[in-house]
Order: sequence, then structure tokens, then C-alpha cells
Amino acid sequence: MNPEFDFEPAATALETVVCGISDEQLAAATPCADTTVRDLLAHVIDLTEAFRQAATKEAVGGSVAPDVAPERALAGDWRARIPAQLKALVSAWREPAAWDGITEAGGVSEQAPAMAMIALDEVVVHGWDLAKATGQPFSPTATDLAVLLDMLSATPPEGTPGLFGPVVPVPVEASALERVLALTGRSLHWTA
Repeated sequence: MNPEFDFEPAATALETVVCGISDEQLAAATPCADTTVRDLLAHVIDLTEAFRQAATKEAVGGSVAPDVAPERALAGDWRARIPAQLKALVSAWREPAAWDGITEAGGVSEQAPAMAMIALDEVVVHGWDLAKATGQPFSPTATDLAVLLDMLSATPPEGTPGLFGPVVPVPVEASALERVLALTGRSLHWTA
């Protein structure tokens, strides 16, 4: 396991949120522009598998970008599939070989530790997105937030097209979570 972070706290937090989503909430808006809870759950299914494969290096040379397109079909077994895939993701990144060399996810090649940080960002930020959209609490660990702040510190003010919207201004006393969200183009105070 990489001494910097373990995926289990973030994965467990996301799993808790997923288990708290009702069928009535699937059509609700999320902080991701033009994306419903249903769409984001479908994306979580794709990204958890893509980043598990990044850890095992299965995806090198042939992965496909996780789809975030609106109106995606959501697998009928999502309530069981997402927790199982999160557990597999945690297990895969606990293998020392996961952190070595270059790997791939979504058609992008990157050093494995950098890819792990991207995966952590996806799990934490989309966990918050789903929690916010469905009125649930979400508290990432200080360790995970520190990793993400380090990774996101170079985000340009205009954001990163296809990944993050423009950086949202936050007060000097903003919490680590608020700063992470701001660097991904989100506001802690988002409402539908």
C-alpha cells in the first residue's frame, strides 16, 4: 500500500451515500452540470472499474474513457455493483505493484501514483456530488483532502475543460473540503 493514502475511507464514504439513494432521487440534479443522480451513478460504475483496471494494469493499451454523457443507462444492479466495485478498487490499489510504472484509465496514460490521485479525486468529489444532490452528509478524511489539494493546486482559474469548471473563489478561512470543491469548479453551498 502507498504510504500517502488508502482508498478505503473515500470508498466507504461513497458507498454509504450510494446506499442512501432512493429511486425517487435518481432524476435529481447534481452539482455536475446537466447530470442527474442516475447519470452520475452510471459514471461511478464506469470509473470504479476503470481505475481498478488502472491499478492492475489491465487497461494499459485499451481502456475507454468513463462516460459521463447525460441520459446514460443505469445498470439495474447498481446498488450491489457499486459497493462491490469500490471494494475491488480498494483491494487493487493496496497491491504494491499498483503504484509502480505507467498505467492508463480512460485512454489517458499517467504515472501510477498520479493516476491514483485522479481516482481519489473522482471517488471523493463524486461522493460529495451525490451526497449534496440527495441531502446526505459526506465527510472525506483530512488525509484525502490534503492529497487532493496537492493535486489540484495547479488547476488554472478557467478550470480544465472536460474535467473541472472554472475555479470558484473561496474565503481565506475556507475548509479543506471547500477548497477542494472550489478547485473542481464546485461550491460547498450548491443547491439544485
